[in-house]
Amino acid sequence: MSEVFADRRGRLRDRCAASGSAAALVSRPANVRYLAGGAPPGAVLLLGAGDDALLCPRTPTGDPVEGRLDERLRLVVLPGAGTDPAVAAVDLARGRGADVLAVEEHHLSVARHRAMGSAAPQVRLADLGTAVEQERIVKDEDEITCLRIAAEITDQALGELLESILVGRTERHLALELERRLVDHGADGPAFATSVATGPNAGRGGHRPSDRRVEEGDFLSVCLGANYRGYRCEIGRTFVIGTSPADWQIELYDLVFAAQRAARESLTPGRAYGDVDRAARQILEGAGYGECVAPVLGHGVGLEIEEDPQLAPGAMGKLDACVPVTVEPGVHLPGRGGVRIDDTLVVRQEADGGPELLTITTKELLAL
Repeated sequence: MSEVFADRRGRLRDRCAASGSAAALVSRPANVRYLAGGAPPGAVLLLGAGDDALLCPRTPTGDPVEGRLDERLRLVVLPGAGTDPAVAAVDLARGRGADVLAVEEHHLSVARHRAMGSAAPQVRLADLGTAVEQERIVKDEDEITCLRIAAEITDQALGELLESILVGRTERHLALELERRLVDHGADGPAFATSVATGPNAGRGGHRPSDRRVEEGDFLSVCLGANYRGYRCEIGRTFVIGTSPADWQIELYDLVFAAQRAARESLTPGRAYGDVDRAARQILEGAGYGECVAPVLGHGVGLEIEEDPQLAPGAMGKLDACVPVTVEPGVHLPGRGGVRIDDTLVVRQEADGGPELLTITTKELLAL
């Protein structure tokens, strides 16, 4: 894996050199991990001014959750508490002769950026922009393998929950149980805060679990994902509790399922991001639910649960092969509840079988 991280750093170094920066400072944790193999809390990565160096406020613990650091990196543990690694990195770059340092301005606070500039006024701070995030969009097969394992863990945790008694249990209790099951099956932890929504809460994106108890006849929407070696996936499913679904529940579910299928089938290399969103949105709008649909159909996943690309109206760009994304249409009817169906897939060429579905829990409308 050291070669992989070295190649990633080399591409970034070349990009910086082409834009006139002799060195780059990476501070966003996911970007540090992408380039260094690991990201101890507070660590920053200095590239291009001498050997690559990872500056840490304390000695890394070796905790697998933080990743496994590339042994080729020079590790600099800062003495004393309270020293900002980013400020120390600017001073180190100055000492190595750098006159321009590219930094991730979108990740830095104004106060931190000022402190960095004050540490070495003779070093000009340029904007690195989202160069690393753009590199992260297309995944290599090792990254996709981690996502695939994360999806398997997530499917296992959700499948076990569906075999248990749900009526009378609270949303909060079910969410905690799902997160425990993720860890039991090998996850480093949840990829994001697990959402369990019942009755009138069902289908609401980002719902925070409450003390509402599951009741007969409820819609139950669940959204969860595993974090495995830093890589995060997402699945969302909707079920009916206890009884056969009502006619309106079947109708709404079939509509959201049709929208999700249309978007999944449109995941081909070269397809515009907005076109994927449109494939689902036009079905839901045509049925009169345009005002009940979330503003974004889906997004990229990887070292963060929400990465580029965004599958949304007006989003600029086109899909590439080996880009993992979520497809997660939903409709929420205030006071009644709703449906959300969410999968993680990898964009593949048609010759390779088309989009690869990572989350495989059934999308049949089950009565639990």
